[in-house]
Amino acid sequence: MATLLRKIGLIRLHNRDTEDPKHHHNHRGGGQQSASLRGKGGAKSGGHKQQQQQQQHPGGAGDASPGPGKGKGKRAAEVAPRDKTPAAAAPAAAAAGAGGPRDRAAGARAGPGPAVAAATGGSLVPAARQQHCTQVRSRRLMKELQDIARLSDRFISVELVDESLFDWNVKLHQVDKDSVLWQDMKETNTEFILLNLTFPDNFPFSPPFMRVLSPRLENGYVLDGGAICMELLTPRGWSSAYTVEAVMRQFAASLVKGQGRICRKAGKSKKSFSRKEAEATFKSLVKTHEKYGWVTPPVSDG
Repeated sequence: MATLLRKIGLIRLHNRDTEDPKHHHNHRGGGQQSASLRGKGGAKSGGHKQQQQQQQHPGGAGDASPGPGKGKGKRAAEVAPRDKTPAAAAPAAAAAGAGGPRDRAAGARAGPGPAVAAATGGSLVPAARQQHCTQVRSRRLMKELQDIARLSDRFISVELVDESLFDWNVKLHQVDKDSVLWQDMKETNTEFILLNLTFPDNFPFSPPFMRVLSPRLENGYVLDGGAICMELLTPRGWSSAYTVEAVMRQFAASLVKGQGRICRKAGKSKKSFSRKEAEATFKSLVKTHEKYGWVTPPVSDG
C-alpha cells in the first residue's frame, strides 16, 4: 500500500513538473536557441558559399548576375540617369528635329541649317546678299539698255565689252554744235567720243567708274589717263536715281563748259589713255575735293 501511494505521488509530481509554465518557457527558449544556432550555421555556410562564388566569378559589385534585391536596385540606379534628359540638352534635342537616331546623327554631320548660319553670321549671309545685289544690278542695267535703245536723237549708243553686262563702251555722238569741241570733231572726222563704264557689284547704289578712251582730249575736266572730274561720279555725289543717259548728258555739258578740245599736238595726240593711270588720277582728285570741297572753276580757267 505504501508502495502504491509513493508511485501515485511520483506521478503527480511528474505531471506538475511537466505542466509548469516555466518548464514550457525553458522548452521554447531551447527551441529558439537551436533555431538561432541553425541560422548562424546557415549564414556561415551561405557566406562561405558566396565567397567561393566570388572567387570563381570575380567582378565584385559590377558582376553581371547580382543577388535578387541588390541587382534590382542597381539596375534602377543605372536606368534613372539615362532616362533623365538634362535641361541644357533639351533645346538641342528639340532643334535636332523629331526624326530617329539616324536622322539626328545625319543632321549633326550636315552642320547648322540656314537659320542657324544666318544667326551666327556664317557664310550663307554674304552669299545671299551678293546674289541679291547681282540681280538688282542686272535688272537695272537691262532697263538702262532698253531706254538707251529707244532714244530718238541717237545721243549715245552702247556696246558690251566681251558681252559683259557690267562693262560698257559708250559712244557719245553729239555735243553742243556751237562749241569748239564740235568744230574739232568735224575737222578731225571724229564721229564720236568713246568712253568706258564699269559697274560695281553694288550698282546702282554706287557710281560706275567712267573714263575717256578716245580721242585724246584736253581740258573739259578730262584729266590724266582719261579720268573725269565730276562730283556725281564720286560716292558722295552719286544718287541711285541717276541713269547712264543722264550721266552722259552731264558729261557732254561739262566738256563744253570746260572748253574741252581734241588734242592735235604731234606725238601726244597718238598717246592713248590708260585705265591704271585714270584710276590713280580719279582717286587722287576725289581725296583733294573731299578735303577742299567741290568748287566749279570759271569757264575762263578751263
